[in-house]
Amino acid sequence: MGILDFLSKQFVDVIDWVEEPGQLGWRVPLADREIQNGAQLTVREGQIAAFFNEGRIADMFGPGLYTLDTSTLPLTTAIMNWDKGFKSPFKSDVYFFSEKEQIGLKWGTVQPVTLRDPELGPLRVRAFGSYSFRVKEVAPFASRIMGTLGEVKVADIEPQLRAAIQTALATGVAGGGTAFLDLAASQTALSEALKAAVAPAFSQWGLSVESFFVESLSLPEEVQKHLDKASSMRVLGDLDRYAKFQAAEAIETAAAQSGGVAGIGAGAAAGLAIGQAMAGALGGAASAPPAPAEDPFALIEKLHKLLDMGALTQAEFDAKKAELLGRIR
Repeated sequence: MGILDFLSKQFVDVIDWVEEPGQLGWRVPLADREIQNGAQLTVREGQIAAFFNEGRIADMFGPGLYTLDTSTLPLTTAIMNWDKGFKSPFKSDVYFFSEKEQIGLKWGTVQPVTLRDPELGPLRVRAFGSYSFRVKEVAPFASRIMGTLGEVKVADIEPQLRAAIQTALATGVAGGGTAFLDLAASQTALSEALKAAVAPAFSQWGLSVESFFVESLSLPEEVQKHLDKASSMRVLGDLDRYAKFQAAEAIETAAAQSGGVAGIGAGAAAGLAIGQAMAGALGGAASAPPAPAEDPFALIEKLHKLLDMGALTQAEFDAKKAELLGRIR
């Protein structure tokens, strides 16, 4: 090297990194530059600085202020075979890595996951939530993610992380044999189970899962409607109660129509007929006899409730009340 080349070379005497949000790793730009003997290295809280030789980590530094010489760079010095006095500048690749927790990241199922529910059969489930992670082990992260890149950000690896979560969800939830209703009722337990399932995939890249939350677990809309209908039937108890419920609904609906109270009799009869038809279809020849007509006094009581609600006028109530009382013999 000529004297002019030596003089034109830039020497680095201060090395530090002020990271930006979302940055995970950064390589100090040292093209045509060498680190000065006695240079100052500043490593801030939540950071690790690593000196690389031929792609391998030689020395690492946690938070603190360091003066770079043979005492602070023992491995690098031995590998590079510098003179005993360590008088000359040296060339090395220096990387900074952030160990801070990366929070507020979202995950979700791109495609529904098929769950074999022991009660409801095969179901297509969607799930969404949030998670956080951090760089825990520099060596695997540097070799498998960072490589020779100038920097790595969260956005660069998020698609890979979401794919790992999707796989863990399909394996852990779909193959778990737990009923959907039990999963939905205990999202805390599900979050912990998925966190444990995701952890091995993250660890191969030197990452650790710090938190994992399932915020939503849902079924396709048409399936949810069937579940809601089945729940309503279970609440009603039996077909006789269902028929009476339908009749009461018909009375209230008819009263709100333009025909007013005139449609009440037809609506109530339709509700009772539907209930009796369902009972006949399910019970066959052994089905119970049709339920008797409801007591007029009970109907008057229901009409009075509609009057209190404002669904009937006083005149309509009085007319229908007189008609019902006229049926009593």
